[in-house]
Amino acid sequence: MPSVNPTKFPPGVPEQLQTYVYRLIDPRTGATFYIGKGKGNRVFAHSRADISDDEVGAKLKLIREIRLAGFEVAHVIHRHGLDDNTAFEVEAALIDAYPGLTNEVVGAGSGDRGAMHANEIIARYCAEEAVFTDAEKAILISVNREASERSLYDAVRYAWVINPTRAKQAAVILATRQGLIVGAFKATVWLPANSTNFPGRWMENDGSEGRYGFVGGEAPTDVRRRYVGKRVPDKFRKKGAANPIKYTW
Repeated sequence: MPSVNPTKFPPGVPEQLQTYVYRLIDPRTGATFYIGKGKGNRVFAHSRADISDDEVGAKLKLIREIRLAGFEVAHVIHRHGLDDNTAFEVEAALIDAYPGLTNEVVGAGSGDRGAMHANEIIARYCAEEAVFTDAEKAILISVNREASERSLYDAVRYAWVINPTRAKQAAVILATRQGLIVGAFKATVWLPANSTNFPGRWMENDGSEGRYGFVGGEAPTDVRRRYVGKRVPDKFRKKGAANPIKYTW
């Protein structure tokens, strides 16, 4: 009989599972709070805290709360026997389907091929393609999840793993959502993403090296007219890419 709360699979099981997509569930509420893909005993690594530093955040905080309450995380293998490409697609679809997850990164393809209303599909695929020039360098930032939780300006300006020297070269920062440009902004200054520079915008990795945000405002009217409502060209929407940052130069 398997243990009630296994911490690893018995010998031979990982080979049968191959690549899989899993869900972590809070047993107190039955709510799924994290979705991931992996092989071997990856599904159990979170509860053992056997993960890399860049994954420490709301997920581990919740796991600690579950343990302190006297419970253990429930592990569900949602699909298994997958190749990597299929696993990425299943993972992305599940991330779209479960709101309120602790995942810090959206699933591969969610920005371009994620859940959309029929009207959004029509707006996106009928939109004119944006044209970028070397004279007006632009940064494209996907705000698919963030824009639903705060203002578009707040969503696009904080906090990104970005090279500040390169970011300062941009004449305009364009907020994108599922392949459409939805906002255009100008950065006055780029600053390290911490509570000193951005009061009230605390995050779990507050002050971590490499994360920056900008202070600025909406771009001039002529710039907004040039970009907002336009479709992001296909060459900037590489299939499977999860990085929310794209440069036009």
